[in-house]
Amino acid sequence: MQQRPLWAPWRMAYILGPKPDGCVFCHARDGADDRAHLVVARGDHVFVVLNRFPYAPGHLMVLPLRHEGAVEALSPDESSELWAWFVRAKAALDRVSAPHGYNVGLNLGAAAGAGVAEHLHLHVVPRWEGDNNFMPVLGDTRVIPQHLDDQYDQLVAALSDG
Repeated sequence: MQQRPLWAPWRMAYILGPKPDGCVFCHARDGADDRAHLVVARGDHVFVVLNRFPYAPGHLMVLPLRHEGAVEALSPDESSELWAWFVRAKAALDRVSAPHGYNVGLNLGAAAGAGVAEHLHLHVVPRWEGDNNFMPVLGDTRVIPQHLDDQYDQLVAALSDG
């Protein structure tokens, strides 16, 4: 079988590019360019971003605006809106991508796998039958069949529809 290259050119810009000081999520929250920071929606207490290194196409995260890592420290308004925006994000992904299922969850603390433990983020990962092929097992690589720019445009439109 002929080997074929797997291209993910957007990763190199991140790997070699400058990194913001402080929390990457707060940087996205405070940025003037939502597209550059992959912010697809904003609420009163939360915002929604595409994961720059997704587990699957359309992998979103819903985060409180406030820099907080403890779920029990969220106000009732923050907790309520976090869940409401999860429901909206799922509905938008249903319309845009028609996944067969979802993985949804919080990684609370570094020991639980949180890459940015100090800023709570709820993962919303669309899944399709047969989407977990041999790549993650053999090469610690995920194949993402849609470019983030295309996903961004589709999700911004779907989330702005309500």
